[in-house]
Amino acid sequence: MPGAPAYPAQQGRPQREGYAAQAVIPAEQAPVPRSALGLVTYNGRAPGLWLSSCHGGAGASTLAALIANSVSAGRYWPTPAPPGQSQVLLVARSHAAGLCAAQAAVAQWAAGVLPSVHLLGLAVVADAPGKRPKPLADLLRLIGGGVPHLWDLPWVEAFRLGEPPDRVRLPPAYSRLVRDMGGLAPA
Repeated sequence: MPGAPAYPAQQGRPQREGYAAQAVIPAEQAPVPRSALGLVTYNGRAPGLWLSSCHGGAGASTLAALIANSVSAGRYWPTPAPPGQSQVLLVARSHAAGLCAAQAAVAQWAAGVLPSVHLLGLAVVADAPGKRPKPLADLLRLIGGGVPHLWDLPWVEAFRLGEPPDRVRLPPAYSRLVRDMGGLAPA
């Protein structure tokens, strides 16, 4: 369910969200071209930013714990009712399956079948420490050309070990993402 806190620090956060899911459309029934993302329709006051996971384990709930006024939408495109605009950041891992899932989600958005989604960009979270293999780097460059903005986030060992995101010393790329989202997503 979108909005369920993933980390203890989020559980203490005041729940300002006034949205409620109305309808959920699974990915296999979502508009063509299809991706792993389904649709969820909501009404009420939504967060300033939704983070949609291109696949399971992408890191959206971790990033939502870092970005103010944001909520993980899980593997869904959040669409408001009555019609309006949702600000969405796609999130994927940098392994081959993650990048292919991101590519499918970007293709779905680019096809114009999600008019109520304002895509801010794609955050790609490293799936391993070290340098990315060339085929994956090439695929990421290709996908990055199809989104408004790309944030390439490095490996953070503390996340792998289960450290709460608000207690981790973050690399500069994460700080840039948090700063950029603060300027793009209204409070």
